[in-house]
Amino acid sequence: MKASQVFKSIACALAGMTSLIGFAGATAPDAGESALHLRDARRIAFERNWDLLAARASVDLADAQRLIAKELPNPTVSLSTTKIPSNGNPASTRLGNSLIHRSYDSVIAFNQLIEIGGKRGARKASALAGFQGANARLAEARRQLELAVNTAYVGVLSSEELARVLRTSAASLRQEATIADSRVKAGDLSLADRDQISISADRLELDAQRAEADAQTARIQLETLLGSTAPGGHLALADTLADLASQPEAKLQGQERFDIFSRPDVVAAETDTKRAQADLKLQKAMRIPDPTILAQYERQPPDQSDTVGFGFSFPLPLFNLNRGNISAAQAAVEQAEIRARQTAANAQADVAVADHELTTARERKNRFEKDIAPRSASIATTVRYAYQKGGASLVDLLSAERNDNEVRTALATATADYVIAQAAYAAAISDLERYQRTQSPSVPAKP
Repeated sequence: MKASQVFKSIACALAGMTSLIGFAGATAPDAGESALHLRDARRIAFERNWDLLAARASVDLADAQRLIAKELPNPTVSLSTTKIPSNGNPASTRLGNSLIHRSYDSVIAFNQLIEIGGKRGARKASALAGFQGANARLAEARRQLELAVNTAYVGVLSSEELARVLRTSAASLRQEATIADSRVKAGDLSLADRDQISISADRLELDAQRAEADAQTARIQLETLLGSTAPGGHLALADTLADLASQPEAKLQGQERFDIFSRPDVVAAETDTKRAQADLKLQKAMRIPDPTILAQYERQPPDQSDTVGFGFSFPLPLFNLNRGNISAAQAAVEQAEIRARQTAANAQADVAVADHELTTARERKNRFEKDIAPRSASIATTVRYAYQKGGASLVDLLSAERNDNEVRTALATATADYVIAQAAYAAAISDLERYQRTQSPSVPAKP
């Protein structure tokens, strides 16, 4: 492997890291641009998110380490000239007084370290596992980012829907207050009852303002995930909760259970174990001394004009048997194995929880949508009409309005929970290959 390839790989890694600084000019779409669909938000986040850019740079650095691990140690060359008279006596010989004929002792020596005991193979295995782990962590970063973008996007829509429901309820009460004015003038209603309706409308409008503020906060969080350098909450969204809730749910393809060992976080933990095992093998191999081969040419006129010599040397393993590094590597292997088992167990629990929450959210949303919300709306309409005709009390009206408002906000929350549960389940059963297929062309998938 040429040194230029190593330098080129390291340069690519550094370029990936400096892109974090040079990215300052890129911003997410603002209010002046077209509304953003969720699929486009995920694509922009995959291209611009800060954490993802750092993860890509880590892959480049791991690739550079893989190239470095393949390199053989360079030979050393030494040139020396000794036995040069310092008292002014001539150094000439019977062969003459030229530089090559003087009685100087000149030596040119070459030394080459030879690694034995599987050191280079273990180092290459460790670097390869590190590269595979970096790729897996990049995929895991994409998986987490996709879920975060979905959650933030739905958070904006949910808060906006809550604000819309609250303002609709407030407008309905404002209308009732207008009708109440007529009844006050006719002597059928007291001023206190009319004011109570207005107060209820005021409270709903204040709650709507709070929901709009929550939507603004969620929008800023979404812009941050998209890599905006100046998030201000001006992003316009194109999808609605109903659009996202109508999309098909993620399902396992051709299998009853998800292969948990194909998930990026589990793959990353497994590769960490492989790397720790390769490092342990390397530390054990370090107990075997590496010989250094020597070849030299010597010239010392007139009697030894041209001679060659060969030899080898190696350190004697008398005092340092590398026990400390071996013990540390063994402990690292144990830790990596525990983390791998823990990660797999957590991932399995994540899938089970996501599946349960999706089922629960689906049933809750369907019940609100098909049963509770229609009945609540019908009751509210009936009580509202009866109140206008004098057949229902103010208490009945306010109770019906409050219950219908709570049901409609609960329906919006249930729909948002269902969409987020869909995204969480899709993320839970996503494997490494999916994110390697969709990763940036600048970071090609490698075995």
